[in-house]
Amino acid sequence: MLTVADRSSIEWTEATWNPTTGCDRVAPGCDNCYALALAKRLKAMGAEKYQHDGDPRTSGPGFGVTIHPGSLDIPRSWKTPRVVFVNSMSDLFHAKVPKKFVQQVFRVMAETPQHTYQVLTKRSLRLARLASELDWPPNVWMGVSVESDDVLDRVDHLRQVPAAVRFLSCEPLLGPLPNLDLTGIAWVIAGGESGPDHRPMDGDWVRAIRDTCVSTGTAFFFKQWGGRTPKAGGRSLDGRTWDGRPAIRRPGLVNMPG
Repeated sequence: MLTVADRSSIEWTEATWNPTTGCDRVAPGCDNCYALALAKRLKAMGAEKYQHDGDPRTSGPGFGVTIHPGSLDIPRSWKTPRVVFVNSMSDLFHAKVPKKFVQQVFRVMAETPQHTYQVLTKRSLRLARLASELDWPPNVWMGVSVESDDVLDRVDHLRQVPAAVRFLSCEPLLGPLPNLDLTGIAWVIAGGESGPDHRPMDGDWVRAIRDTCVSTGTAFFFKQWGGRTPKAGGRSLDGRTWDGRPAIRRPGLVNMPG
């Protein structure tokens, strides 16, 4: 069986866990989705999780939304604590993911407090609607993608969620965010788009976000400038790297700063 390694090259996490795979494009930030392109390759390689095709208008080969009950217990097998990006290849709050399955994912996260889980969604309205029906343990960080000023309603939805840590992923950043309000937000990740059709990012857009984070005491992480490859432009901003992250809380261990 061909599987994808759980260790991650994403700078702001340590591992990935995909109890669901597949998605549909819903906004301009999805136009050059890395996961859609990767799913197509994984299907061709015979990866079991990526054999269900999505609607070609919004998804693609191997990228149909699919739940994987057999993957639910994977974090229980990890012997050392990890920071885990949940569903790097999907969106847990997609309408096609049953509420019961979302609840099962949250139950696993609650029962493995040694790990820190980072859940990211563009479906913020469904997130807000389901929040009261989910358990919110302190090791679950909840975030929304914010690629432009047009989708700032996602941040308002996120503020309704009782997560211990709320965060924003402003990647790919497609425009300035002059109306960004960081009330209730603990962490912001920002970065440019990568790939052959990447859209350029203005440095002043990033600096404005960084300055807002600094002035509000919000942790700021600059992931990349982007380009043809993720590392093409590096990740230095004004002569330094920005690796801010909230403290990671692990039961029985010394809490580690980000």
